[in-house]
Amino acid sequence: MKISYNMNLIAKILIAVVAIEHIYILWLEMFAWTSAGRKTFKSMPADMFEKTKSMAGNQGLYNGFLAAGLIWSLIIGDPVWSQNIAAFFLGCVTVAGIYAAVSVQQSIFYIQGLPAVLALAAIYLL
Repeated sequence: MKISYNMNLIAKILIAVVAIEHIYILWLEMFAWTSAGRKTFKSMPADMFEKTKSMAGNQGLYNGFLAAGLIWSLIIGDPVWSQNIAAFFLGCVTVAGIYAAVSVQQSIFYIQGLPAVLALAAIYLL
């Protein structure tokens, strides 16, 4: 099997979607935790949002790093490095999605992990 190091358009679009999703998560957790976060995570007791604001902000920062890495992968000129960086950060997102599904809520995998898995598949299979 020959591995191509020129990512196709579908892979790049999926990587961009995952990056945008993580920019949204950054915003939600860092800047809108007590407002939009409360609407998003309705199962969490309302009094916990203010108490967990700094923790959520820290999580948001990490999601921003994931987004930055994915965006970086799209602008790297060298196709081998571009693919490798994308695969690394998509792998990180996938692992985070699996962990969240096991430790918090299963639906998080479908929202966060599955798009990363699809992007990984697009890199290597299309």
